[in-house]
Amino acid sequence: MDSTDAVRAGLIPLLPRLRRLARALAGQAADADDLVQTVLERALARAAQWRPDAPLDKWVFAIARNAWRDELRARGRSQNLFVPEAAAAVVDEGASARPADRLALAAALAALPPDHREVVALVLVEGMSYGEAAEVLELPVGTVTSRLARARIALQAHLGKDA
Repeated sequence: MDSTDAVRAGLIPLLPRLRRLARALAGQAADADDLVQTVLERALARAAQWRPDAPLDKWVFAIARNAWRDELRARGRSQNLFVPEAAAAVVDEGASARPADRLALAAALAALPPDHREVVALVLVEGMSYGEAAEVLELPVGTVTSRLARARIALQAHLGKDA
């Protein structure tokens, strides 16, 4: 099996996690769908760059992070990326939380800076360890830890809960 076939076969089981990550990064369902498509295209086009001894999910999540950063740069960082209707998009469609709670959480996530949203998406949504997230984001573990701490404080403040 060549690298393209191996990547193609490995992408299929990663799709739910990739979509969840994209929703956490992008906030809006349509933007997340576009991001997933871009990531899949890039992964397949660059399959020869993947090392079979490296975890495919980390490689694909790094592609997702870079693709989302490219999109943010293209849009311009000062532009408002989230319209009020986007708050209706939830990160986890299977969540049992009340709709109002899901809306509040989606709005709180959307309000985070992109670098904090990335860390939240990888650690809290995807369940990666701090070390794994640091690898994907190409950051020191301490930076991941501090960004996550600041993101948690911001989320708690936005949701009106005590720290």
